[in-house]
Amino acid sequence: MRFLAWVRSRYTIRMHVHGGGSEKTKQILRISLLATLAYVALTFFAGVRAHSLALISEAGHNVSDFLALLLSFVAVYFQTRPPTDQKTFGYQRAGVLAAFLNALTLVLIAIWIGIAAIHRLSAPVQVQPRLMMIVAAAGVLMNGVIAALLWTTSRDVNIRSTFIHMLGDTLSTAAVIVGGAAILFTGHNWIDPVLSILIAALILWSSLSIVRETLNILLEGTPRGCSLAEMRATLQAIDGVEDVHDLHVWSLGSQTHALATHITIADIPPSESARILEQVNGTLRQKFRIYHTTIQFECVECEVAHGCGPPIEIDEHNHPGHDHSHAHSH
Repeated sequence: MRFLAWVRSRYTIRMHVHGGGSEKTKQILRISLLATLAYVALTFFAGVRAHSLALISEAGHNVSDFLALLLSFVAVYFQTRPPTDQKTFGYQRAGVLAAFLNALTLVLIAIWIGIAAIHRLSAPVQVQPRLMMIVAAAGVLMNGVIAALLWTTSRDVNIRSTFIHMLGDTLSTAAVIVGGAAILFTGHNWIDPVLSILIAALILWSSLSIVRETLNILLEGTPRGCSLAEMRATLQAIDGVEDVHDLHVWSLGSQTHALATHITIADIPPSESARILEQVNGTLRQKFRIYHTTIQFECVECEVAHGCGPPIEIDEHNHPGHDHSHAHSH
């Protein structure tokens, strides 16, 4: 079979973590780490002084916040490192992996809070509402400021997972204040576990969405909101494009996507097909915000079009003279 294959890779990747933005994010994460560590020490000290298991548990819970912030900080550092011969796409998925681990931690925390709250409903514990409210007020202030700062820095899934982590803590400590006030005035200790169950449900719902998104990226699924049918129809509408097949779109990071495809065109010189290639890449940049592409032109549609998959190994002795190769470059 005679076919024309001309591959041209476009490495005009726009990193989702730019120099200035990443420095601002790292600075905010540094401040957040120090503030969280100080709050852990304060909560633990107050819990020991008041013989309050609830406050000691809160200190342990905030240790997970510290680890989440540390994980995000390390991920941001790796994301800013340039590609190498060994890591040709760089470390863009470091943040995705950090978000996945962060979200899994949140799921476990939500389940633990729910189980502990149900246990407390069946066996109420006498709490000290005034001390709860004082320490929780400091926690609301700290976690709220951290969450607000994270929200203004980036929409990267890594930072977003940390933001949800801190927002969940802000709500939980705020609920401690409300619960403490309610217990102080009514004497009903069941208020505390009921609020905890509601907060656990909110944290679980938010974290599961992060788990789904990060798993889709790690498994190289089609990016959320991306329609292959629309993309194929748009490319086939370009003058000179006869067919689009073996179309793959995946995410390099949470905000950077890549595409690889075969495009059938007429049997024309490469100099003329350059115009088609430029239109294809221009359309992908402007309409779909895809800046990294690997496109193979063919003048004869390949035999596995619209069902392309990994090549099957064939015994050359049984099929002499047959050659159907795909030249991809990622």
